[in-house]
Amino acid sequence: MARVAALFTGGKDSTRAVELALRRGLEVAYLVTMVPRREDSWMYHTPALNVVDLLSEAIGIPLVKGYTEGVKEEEVEDLKEVLRGLDVEGVVCGAIASRYQRDRVARVCSELGLKLYTPLWGVDEEGYLKGLVRDGYVIMVVSVSAMGLDSRWLGRIIDEEAIEELRRLKGRLGVNMSLEGGEAETLVLDSPIHRKRLVILEAEREWWGWSGALKILRAELRDKA
Repeated sequence: MARVAALFTGGKDSTRAVELALRRGLEVAYLVTMVPRREDSWMYHTPALNVVDLLSEAIGIPLVKGYTEGVKEEEVEDLKEVLRGLDVEGVVCGAIASRYQRDRVARVCSELGLKLYTPLWGVDEEGYLKGLVRDGYVIMVVSVSAMGLDSRWLGRIIDEEAIEELRRLKGRLGVNMSLEGGEAETLVLDSPIHRKRLVILEAEREWWGWSGALKILRAELRDKA
């Protein structure tokens, strides 16, 4: 059984990638979250990272945080330094179609002698979202930055109605339904690998005219029914 670290943001792609890694028999020893000190990181997700500690507890896998200034390319080296210190044989990455992300993580893995696992690479966007909902993922939208996605999407749970709306936006505006192209970021409140569910107690919407984010002020874990 290969011992791996999983790049983790608390969003749908990194959570699903962890689930698939576990299903394949990999030992996910660590969740690794890179925390940028700037909002416009090229590589890393920034919204709602203040609840990743709770999600680590909910899933039951230790969390390792790395900090980066978020400077292009330098932030890749920051990831390399974090991974260098871990006793693992491979890295799990939730990339779906972003060559920018996958290629840089692959380079880091190559330089460290680690194997890269990308279980979501090339999945069908719409089928992927429908599969998440079918499998019990509770996915909240925590940021938006694309035409067609307004402030009403902040805090919205992705369900069949939301998927249908995204399908229409894809046809009309070219929105990537998996949201990996920067259109939106998500937070998983519950999934098959969550031992407890995350409950948002207090949050506020921040809107800047064309994009926005949900700022989570208070959250807690609760037992699953």
